[in-house]
Amino acid sequence: MPRNSQSLAEATPEAIARAGLEIIESRGASELSFRGIAAHLRVSHTTVVRRGGGDFNGLVELVADVLALDLPEVPPGSGDWSESTERRFSAWYDLLTAYPGLVMLRGPRPWVGHRILARLTEPQLADNISLGLTPEQSFFAYRECYLYTLGCASLVEFRDRKPTQLATRGRLAALDPDEFPIMATHLDTVTELLTSDAVFHDGLRRIIASWAATAR
Repeated sequence: MPRNSQSLAEATPEAIARAGLEIIESRGASELSFRGIAAHLRVSHTTVVRRGGGDFNGLVELVADVLALDLPEVPPGSGDWSESTERRFSAWYDLLTAYPGLVMLRGPRPWVGHRILARLTEPQLADNISLGLTPEQSFFAYRECYLYTLGCASLVEFRDRKPTQLATRGRLAALDPDEFPIMATHLDTVTELLTSDAVFHDGLRRIIASWAATAR
């Protein structure tokens, strides 16, 4: 494999993770591999294994952790609690839906890499406590937003929305209207809501409003 000292120097853990994200986005999660990243970066397979987590699970963890670098920095106390909370979790949702294959690879394991803890978890907990929630309530509120966001992101595909809409509408249109009268009658509405992220944002605001009311 062609390589040189410059490419070796540039094969940092972050560069390896970014290459992994590019592969997931362009070719799909099933194509993520040490060899694929090595070819992308023009370095040896051994280099990528050594610097990229050691095994496949370690690679996935590294990719997930580096993804969190793209979260906006919203320091605790930097604005209205509701707005800051919505900004953090909406941004995380956008990242997760941009790489649905990564969500699938991560599975049910908690996202507890250093960067996501620093960019999302710790500042959100600090703001929750400043809002007036107890430490237990603060963790509970964070966990509720976390699970809601991750769950919604794992069930959508927005990278190529038009084909998804057409396929969804086609399947709904094929339903027997006698058996499914409501969906058959409101085909456009159902299709839009099944393929839109508007439901996520509305639900997140409701969760945030409920915790804001709890702290009053």
